[in-house]
Amino acid sequence: MKGARFTLVFSLATTLTLPLSAQSSQTGASLGTNTIDDDRPVPDLVGLVNRTESELASVVQRYANDRAALGRRWDVPNSPDRRDRLRQFYERWTSSLNDVDFDGLSLEGKIDFVLMQNELSYELESLQREEELFRQMAPLIPFAETLIELREQRRRMEIPDPQATAAILAELPDRITEARQSVEASLDGADPPSRIVAFRAASALGTMRRGMTQWYRYYAGYDPFFTWWNRDPYETLDEAINDYIQFLRSKVVGIVAGEEEPIVGDPIGVAGLESDLAHEMIPYTPEELIAIGEREFAWLDQEMLAASRDLGYGEDWMAALEHVKNLAVEPGKQTEVVRELAQEAINFIKQRDLVTVPPLAEEIWRMEMMSPERQRVSPFFLGGEVILVSYPTDDMTHDEKLMSMRGNNPYFSRATVHHELIPGHHLQGFMTSRYNSHRRVFNTPFWGEGWALYWEMLLWDLGFPQKPEERIGMLFWRMHRAARIIFSLSFHLGRMTPDEAIDFLVDRVGHERANATAEVRRSFNGSYPPLYQAAYMLGGMQIRALRQELVASGRMTDREFHDAILQGGRMPIEMLRARLHGVAPQRNFETAWRFADSR
Repeated sequence: MKGARFTLVFSLATTLTLPLSAQSSQTGASLGTNTIDDDRPVPDLVGLVNRTESELASVVQRYANDRAALGRRWDVPNSPDRRDRLRQFYERWTSSLNDVDFDGLSLEGKIDFVLMQNELSYELESLQREEELFRQMAPLIPFAETLIELREQRRRMEIPDPQATAAILAELPDRITEARQSVEASLDGADPPSRIVAFRAASALGTMRRGMTQWYRYYAGYDPFFTWWNRDPYETLDEAINDYIQFLRSKVVGIVAGEEEPIVGDPIGVAGLESDLAHEMIPYTPEELIAIGEREFAWLDQEMLAASRDLGYGEDWMAALEHVKNLAVEPGKQTEVVRELAQEAINFIKQRDLVTVPPLAEEIWRMEMMSPERQRVSPFFLGGEVILVSYPTDDMTHDEKLMSMRGNNPYFSRATVHHELIPGHHLQGFMTSRYNSHRRVFNTPFWGEGWALYWEMLLWDLGFPQKPEERIGMLFWRMHRAARIIFSLSFHLGRMTPDEAIDFLVDRVGHERANATAEVRRSFNGSYPPLYQAAYMLGGMQIRALRQELVASGRMTDREFHDAILQGGRMPIEMLRARLHGVAPQRNFETAWRFADSR
C-alpha cells in the first residue's frame, strides 16, 4: 500500500491487531478446539482513543434511532397515516441533509453523506411501492381501511365510545360477506383476481387480524362497558376475518388444507428490481446479472468435471456428487465435525495472515442444534456468533433423516462452517459491532452475505480444498450461489415459477428435492428482500474484484485489505471501493462500477 491516500487504511488496520508473538502462539492451536491461551491481550486502547470517525457518525446514529422510534409508534402496516408520517420524516431529513457543507467533509463524512442520501431516496420510493401494492389488494379487502383506522385510534390514545365501536364491529362481517361474494362471482369471469395479489391480501389480512386481537385486548376487561358492548361483535368479526382468509387461500390461491402449502411468492417486476439495484449501487440490469450467473456456471461445470475425474467418476459429476453426499457422519457425530471444521479454517487463515482474528472473537463462538421445524425452511447451517447446526433428530421421518444427512455431509459442511463463523459472519459481526457501528443502518446483503461468500472464493484460490471430495463440496455451494442469481431474478422478472426454480436446483445443482423446496420457499416467503439471494455471489465477486485492484497490485496486504473492510462498517461495495481507494464520492454520486465485466 503506497501513497498518502492509504493513511486511513493503515490506522484502521492496526486496531485490535495482535502482537506477532501472540499470533504465532495461536497458529498451532490443536485441531478440534476453540480454547484460547490465558495470555489474552486486550484491544489497543490507545488506538481506540485516537481513532477518528466520520463527522456524520452521530447524525447517522440519530437518524437510525429516530426512525426506529417512529417505527415503534407508527406500527400499523398499510396505514395511510403511517405512510404520511414516514414520508414527512424522510423528506425533512433529506432537506436537512442538503444543508450540510458537503465540500467541507472528510472522506468518511462524504461517504456517510452519500449513503444517507441513497437511503432516504430509497425509503421514499419504498413508501410509494407499498402504497401501490395496497392499492392492488384493495378490491379484495375493501373493509381493511376500517380495521386500520380502529388500530390507529388506539395509537392516538383516543377513548372509544363503546356502543359506537360495537356498531362499527357489528357491520364489518356483512362487508366481508359482500367482498367474498364479489370475489366468488369473478372467479369464473374474464378477469379473475390474481393469485399472487390474493396471496398478498390473505397475508395482510392475517396481520390485521392479529392486530385487531391486540386492539381488543387493550380495552377488554379494563373497561367493563367496552367489554359489555364489544365482546360478541369482536368475536363474530374475528371469525369472519378468519373465514375470509381461508376462502382467499383455498379458492383463489389454491392452497389445500392438510397438504404442503404451495410456494407463491410476490414478484416485484423489472421496475422494482431496477429500483433495488440502484439502491444497492449495482449498475447492471437484471438480465445482465442473470448472464453473469450463467457465466459462472460454465466455469463451475468445468471445475466439477475435473473433480469428478479425479474421484474416478469421469464425466458424470452428478454421480461424484452423490458419492460425496453419502459420506455423511453417523448420528451424534455432527457437532464434532463442525468443531473440527471451524478450527481448520481458523488455523488456515491465521497461518497465512489473511485477516485479524481477535482472541475474544475466537473464544466466544458457540454451537446449537437447529430444530426439525426450522430445518424444513433452513435445511443447512445458519450462524454468526452462534452456529445453528442442521442434522436429523430421532423424531424426523426416515426420508427427512436421509435428506438432512446427505445435504449436510462433512464436505458440504466444510464451506458452510467457515461461511457462518470465522472468517465469515461471526468475525464480520464481531468487528462491525466495534467499528463504525453507526453504519449498520446501511446494511446490505451484498456486503453481509458477499463477505462470507467471498471467503469461499478466496480459500478456493488459496488451495484450501485439497481432496476431490473437498473440491466438490465447495463447488456445490458455488453452483448453489450461481443458481440463486438465476432463479431469484428470473422469478421476479416473471420468467420462472417456484416449481421451475425447485427443478432447476435439483437438475442443475444436484440438490435433494426436499432441500431445494425449502430453499425456494425460504427465498420467496417474504422473509428476504428480492435481491438477497443474488447478493451472495454478486457481493463476493465485488469484493474479489476489489482485492484484485488493491492486493494483487501490491498496494495493500491481505490482512490490511480485509481488516479495512471489516473496520469500515456496512455499506454497498462500490462505496467501500471509494473508501479504500481514498477517492471521495461526488455529492450527486451515481453507481458506475462494472465489477464483473472481466472474470
